[in-house]
Amino acid sequence: MLKLISWNVNGLRACLKKGFEDVFYFLDADLFCLQETKLQAGQVDLDLPGYYQYWNYAEKKGYSGTAVFSRREPISVRYNLGLEEHDREGRLITLEFEDFYFVCCYTPNAQSELARLDYRLTWETDLRTYLLELDQKKPVVYCGDLNVAHQEIDLKNPKTNRGNPGFSDAERAKMTTLLDSGFTDTFRTLYPDRTGAYSWWSYRFNARKNNAGWRIDYFLVSDRLAEQISAADLFPEIMGSDHCPIGLTLSL
Repeated sequence: MLKLISWNVNGLRACLKKGFEDVFYFLDADLFCLQETKLQAGQVDLDLPGYYQYWNYAEKKGYSGTAVFSRREPISVRYNLGLEEHDREGRLITLEFEDFYFVCCYTPNAQSELARLDYRLTWETDLRTYLLELDQKKPVVYCGDLNVAHQEIDLKNPKTNRGNPGFSDAERAKMTTLLDSGFTDTFRTLYPDRTGAYSWWSYRFNARKNNAGWRIDYFLVSDRLAEQISAADLFPEIMGSDHCPIGLTLSL
């Protein structure tokens, strides 16, 4: 069994003060990845015995950033997409293992009034091309804060949010295209009809207390791994960020 965890920590330094290390050891994952670390190199000294650490930092201080902690040493590690327009914000880390690729992603937000939507859609197109190239070599596990609620079931208030960042028709269509290209939404595979299952809540309007959330954090896998999904989890009871950790267990 392979246990995987993904968590947008919305600033790792702040999350460390809210019990991050306790959560890390409690969840006890083989691969644990973070988004929105908001760090530069050397700003934290995180001692995680038994784990290899891989960090990708944004050029802009206090912004974006990803990390992966792995019990197994990968065959290779790649940072970013290799395209200059996408490679300044520390959004992607790919670890290659013997039998699969593991891709940790923090997808760009379309921003207020969809100010960054055009860039976001370009990112999605280039990212999909990259994932399909990997998938031709070996199966892919793709995860992180993908900044989109795919279907109406994936957020509390779909009617009033339609067209907003993360629930625009264009962003949702990009997720559909990716899934149709040979990828499986692991959580929806096990729980196709589960409502009230969210991974992010606004800090405003008592959203978390009222569970007025969005499911925008995902584990997607190549279709040929779908039969090996043993568990897909959300951990809304774990605090420390406006997102909760999500999990996937594969029988690899």
